[in-house]
Amino acid sequence: MRKMGIGIAALAAGSLLLAGCAGGSGTTTPAPAESQAPIDASGVTLTVWTDENRKPAIEAAAKTFEDETGAKIELVQKNFEDIRNDFTNQVPTGEGPDITIGAHDWLGSLVQAGVVATVDLGESAANFEKVATDAFTYDGQTYALPYSLETIALVQNTDLVGEDAPATWDDMIAAAKKAGAERPVVINTAGQTGDAYTMYGFQTSFGAPVFVQDDSGSYTAEVGMGGGAGDAFAEWLSANGEKGSGDISTTIDYDTNNELFASGKAAYTIQGPWAVEALTAQGAKIKVNPIPSAGDETASPFVGVQGFYISAESKNALVAQEFLTKYLATYDAQKALYEADPRIPAWSDLAEEVSSDPVIAGFVASSQNGVPMPNIPQMGSVWDLWNAAQVQIIKGADPKATWTTMVADLEKTIG
Repeated sequence: MRKMGIGIAALAAGSLLLAGCAGGSGTTTPAPAESQAPIDASGVTLTVWTDENRKPAIEAAAKTFEDETGAKIELVQKNFEDIRNDFTNQVPTGEGPDITIGAHDWLGSLVQAGVVATVDLGESAANFEKVATDAFTYDGQTYALPYSLETIALVQNTDLVGEDAPATWDDMIAAAKKAGAERPVVINTAGQTGDAYTMYGFQTSFGAPVFVQDDSGSYTAEVGMGGGAGDAFAEWLSANGEKGSGDISTTIDYDTNNELFASGKAAYTIQGPWAVEALTAQGAKIKVNPIPSAGDETASPFVGVQGFYISAESKNALVAQEFLTKYLATYDAQKALYEADPRIPAWSDLAEEVSSDPVIAGFVASSQNGVPMPNIPQMGSVWDLWNAAQVQIIKGADPKATWTTMVADLEKTIG
C-alpha cells in the first residue's frame, strides 16, 4: 500500500516516512507528582527499547533524567520490525522493557494482550497535535506519548498547474486538462491488488469511514462505510475508473505512479513524503497540498503515529511515567528526536517550526485534516476485502452491489 522509512530531512533537501503502534491491558500508570521538583528515583533502572535512529536523541533526555532523579536508564537497541512481537511475548513473562517505542496501529492487539499501561499525559497533551493523541486512544484511555506522525497528500507539478490547491476533485481534473497534461492525475492502486490506504481521503470525503469513532476519538468495531455514503463513494470510484473517465486505473502500481509524475506526464498524484525523492528525480517542481474532496466533506487521509509505551508489567511505572511526561514531552527532547530521525513532529510548535519548508508544510496541513488509521484489532480483517472491492469497481463491476457485498462480508468476518 505504501512505502515507508524516509524522513522529512531528506524531503527538505528535495527528497523526504508510519509503522505500527502499541496498546495495553487497562493497567493504569500512576500519575506523576504535582510538584515540579524532580522525583527521587535513586536505585531505579528503567529499560527502554529503541531503534538505532532514535537512540541518540533518547540518550540526551536520559542523561538529564539520570542527573536530576538519580535513576539509571538502560537503552536497548532493537530492530524496529522486531519490537512488536518481542514486546508482546516478553512482557507477560516479566521480561521486556519498562518503555518501548512503537507505532499506533499495534494498539488494539497490544491492549488485548494486556502488555501496556495507560499513560497520563497531563498538561503536556495540549502540546501535541490532536490526531496524534487520538491515535493512541483506545476505549477512551491514552496508551502512549506520541512524538511523530505521517500521512499522504496531494502532490502537484507546479510547471503544469501552478501552486494553487484545488478544493475538489473536479477542480483538480479541470486544472490539469486546461494545462494540457497527458494525464490529469495518477493514483497508485498497487496494480491489481488495490490500495484503499491511498484512496481513503476520497472515501472519507463522502462520509464513509472504515470504522466509526466514538466521542472520545476511540474507534469502535462498527463498520462505517456502508449505506448511502459508501454507495456514493463506490459510484464515484466507478465513474472515474476504467469504464468511466479512466483517471483511476489498475495499471498503476507504486513505481509506475512515481515515474509518470516525475516525467511530467501527470499533473497530480497522491503520495507520501517517502515518495518525494522519486517524484522529483527528473527535475519536477512540486507543491504539496491537502487532498481535495470528491464528496461533500473534508478529505481525511490516514495518519500514522509513533510514540512511547509503558509496559503493563513495569515495576517502576511511576518513574517511567515521569521520564515520558517530564523529560520526553518537552520541546528540546522532541526536537532532538526530530533531528535524529526526521518525521513530521507530533509536537505542535515543532511541526509549525519545520513547516518553514513548504513541502513539509503541505504534509503537515494534510495531517491536520487526517484521522488516525484505526488501532483496533478488527482492522487486520479489512484490507483484503476492501482492496479487492475497489479493484473490482475500478475495473467495471457494479459499484453498489460490489461495495454492499464487501461491507456485508466484512461485518460477518469481524462478527
